[in-house]
Amino acid sequence: SPVQVKVLPLSEHYLDYASQVADKLNAAGLRVETDDRNEKIGYKIREAQMQKVPYMLVIGEKEVESGNISVRDRAEGDLGMMPLDDFIEKVQTAD
Repeated sequence: SPVQVKVLPLSEHYLDYASQVADKLNAAGLRVETDDRNEKIGYKIREAQMQKVPYMLVIGEKEVESGNISVRDRAEGDLGMMPLDDFIEKVQTAD
């Protein structure tokens, strides 16, 4: 798919961390977009699902505090929280 990963911050409070995550994904050679609109997270997830984006990274307070990301797989649903480097490795080996 044209976009491999969609970064979904819960609100504008998490945009800084979301853009750091997106930058790191870009540096790893992944095709990434950040959905920084002021919409409910359920709406953003549903929209990304309809666009058939393989992975969605939900960024909120817990993720910022722990320095991790919450991963949703389009096929498998919620994969839980994991370090960003582990996710990058997972996506690169999946291709």
